[in-house]
Amino acid sequence: MPAAARTPEEIRASVEATREELRYSLVDLQGKVNELKGKVNELSDWRASLRRNRRAVVIGAVAAGFLVGGGVAAAIGLFRR
Repeated sequence: MPAAARTPEEIRASVEATREELRYSLVDLQGKVNELKGKVNELSDWRASLRRNRRAVVIGAVAAGFLVGGGVAAAIGLFRR
């Protein structure tokens, strides 16, 4: 049907139907944005990651401490010769 043949009531009804579709689309989009924000917050929460991997972090810290302490001790031993 050509646009000129439509009545004003048909045009109003079409505009209202389009508004409703947009309203539902925006609600759905807002829900997806909120879901994405939640995932970003979860992935960027380093404290929660640290809590989940506490044992591995402690083992790594102890190993790093031994390596650094041993390197410092070895360096001091070289300078004392």
